[in-house]
Amino acid sequence: MFLHLGKDFVIPLKDVIAIIDSESAFKSDTTKEFFKIAEEEGFIFNIVEEGIKSYVITERIEKGKNGSELARKSIIYSSNISATTLHKRAGFVDSIEHA
Repeated sequence: MFLHLGKDFVIPLKDVIAIIDSESAFKSDTTKEFFKIAEEEGFIFNIVEEGIKSYVITERIEKGKNGSELARKSIIYSSNISATTLHKRAGFVDSIEHA
């Protein structure tokens, strides 16, 4: 299954670690530092430059030809779609309500 992040961009749902609201993300000094380091290290992929409403943190396992794990790659995507809408699209809200 895939998650549509905006424009013509989708990612595999299995890669999603967290969906974070952009306003609340920068209220914590720790989170500010996390995003600063992620930006410096090139882990942030901006789908949109303006009107960012959420960030989606992902991790993908890259495998070799024989199926062995080569590396884990982390990417943080910016999106102009709200975190609430992305959670609904991903089905996270439904699973939380039924727990």
